[in-house]
Amino acid sequence: MIRLDEQDRPEPPLSADEITTLLGFLDFQRATLAWKCAELDTAGLKATVGASSMTLGGLLKHLAYVEDDWFSRWLHGHDRQPPWNTVDWTADPDWDWHSAAEDSPEYLHALWQEAVARSRSLVTEALADGGPERRARRTWPDGQAPSLRWILCHMIEEYARHNGHADLLREAVDGLTGE
Repeated sequence: MIRLDEQDRPEPPLSADEITTLLGFLDFQRATLAWKCAELDTAGLKATVGASSMTLGGLLKHLAYVEDDWFSRWLHGHDRQPPWNTVDWTADPDWDWHSAAEDSPEYLHALWQEAVARSRSLVTEALADGGPERRARRTWPDGQAPSLRWILCHMIEEYARHNGHADLLREAVDGLTGE
């Protein structure tokens, strides 16, 4: 049985196998981002703090990209899909961040939620095809490929890092604090 906290985030299991624990922490981090971005209008998703150009909308779009990049492109070797395949990443390596200002809140939330749903399916597929040791289909220039275990840990780190940013941004928008 999944326990939910005060913000309806799924609590990671206190005692479970490795994969269930990793996926529990990843889902908790995903739910934290959803909580920090919930019920905001366009202005709220475009708000910045201090000298940074980072926004909650940019976080949603960036993490949608990261979900697709790691679980689809790296882990399974799939080509980039829309909207990621239309971007000249060499000319604009931060496109995911700044292009979010042109998108509606509904689009940004849907883009991220659909990426998360795809990732969950792709992780299930990889677990059935080698488990946590399953290597990514794409490799670094030296030929090494990260394992699914490494990718899951990296994604937990990616969300945890950006959820710290989301805390500051959301507090600046409407004073919401917590975690």
